[in-house]
Amino acid sequence: MTVLLSCLLFFNLLCFLLFALDKRKAQRGQRRIPEKTLHFATLPAAAPGAWAAILLLHHKNRKASFWGVTLAMTLLQGAALYFAWPYLQELV
Repeated sequence: MTVLLSCLLFFNLLCFLLFALDKRKAQRGQRRIPEKTLHFATLPAAAPGAWAAILLLHHKNRKASFWGVTLAMTLLQGAALYFAWPYLQELV
C-alpha cells in the first residue's frame, strides 16, 4: 500500500510541477505546454495535483473547457477509486 501511495504522491507532484512550468512559461511569453499534455499528466490519478495547481497558481482557472475536462477526469478517477477500494483493502 505504501508503494501505491508513493506513486500517487509522485504523479500528483509531477502534475503540479508541470502546471507550474506552464504558468511560468505563460508569464514569460515562451512557448507553452500543450493542454493535451497537461490533461495526460492528470490522467494517472493526479487530479488532486492538477486542482491544486489550478487553484493555488491561478493557472487555467478562466478556461471553462479546461475545467470541464479536468472535472470529468476527476470524476472518472473518483469512480475508479470507489470501485477499486475493496480490492485495495485486501492488499493491506
